[in-house]
Amino acid sequence: MVRRHELTDEQWQKIEALLPANGKPGGQWADHRTVINGVLFRARTGVPWPDLPERYGPWQTVYERHRRWSADGTWQQILTELQIEADATDPDGTLAKDVAKDGVPRRREWAVNIDSTSCRAHQHAAGARRRPPRDFPQKGAVRVWTQRGREALGRSRGGLTCKVHLLADDRARPLTWQTSPGQRGDSPMFIPVLEGLRIRRRGPGRPRSRPDRVRGDKAYSSYDNRAYLRRRGIKATIAQPEDQRANRQRKGQAGGRPPAFDKTQYRRRSAVERCVSKWKQHRAVASRYDKRDYIFNGTLTVAAIVIWLRDTVQEPSETT
Repeated sequence: MVRRHELTDEQWQKIEALLPANGKPGGQWADHRTVINGVLFRARTGVPWPDLPERYGPWQTVYERHRRWSADGTWQQILTELQIEADATDPDGTLAKDVAKDGVPRRREWAVNIDSTSCRAHQHAAGARRRPPRDFPQKGAVRVWTQRGREALGRSRGGLTCKVHLLADDRARPLTWQTSPGQRGDSPMFIPVLEGLRIRRRGPGRPRSRPDRVRGDKAYSSYDNRAYLRRRGIKATIAQPEDQRANRQRKGQAGGRPPAFDKTQYRRRSAVERCVSKWKQHRAVASRYDKRDYIFNGTLTVAAIVIWLRDTVQEPSETT
């Protein structure tokens, strides 16, 4: 019997082979499916770890599994494999548009959409130790620690907040993201988010990292961002704010031509807003409860895995 917020049999079959296998005797894992369902329940409802229902086993086991897989990249590896499978069957998704010239289709266009969302941090999310945890194995952890600020938490008008900068495809699925303190601007994070785009291929070949088009709102309109896209041969569909438009017109001919802007393409940017809406259906994403940034990124990855599984596996109409 499948309960709400738990994996269906079809979804479990998708990820079962991607999970770590049991090691030597004495170091056996508790049942993966039960523990993962506990992680999904907590991500969806946002309950404190000690308040997990007893059917998921000891809450310490569920929390420790989530913390460990967030640190060693297991959650990210599962998401990567789901993206590889989707890329192998339909690289640009069913909503990708044909790029045509003179009415003759040439090829399919891979477009991505960028936006940010603020996650209000609960008071329990503050107070982590200043020193990074010893079991955080990712290379360059100290450098990332400094760039993101302390645990990617900051003060803004809404109080203690964390900002997630997201890149989504046209099917409203998360591709990659970066976290930052809540007061961090959107434009400075444009290039780091795009450079983190790596969609691996099934078999040989470099990862897909250069989309044909990037869509964004006026917060990402800057000379550096547009120059970066031109260097990489990526089309920009980014709205221009009124002050930049007035400044260019005030300069006359010295202001140059206005940047190209396609209103039809810009309307498709709503895919990233739909992705944010699906992401924030998970209360542990809408409100941050994790002290450590790498654990919060693990929670974000768990929510992204659910979105990708729902896109590839049809859920049953009735659950208990």
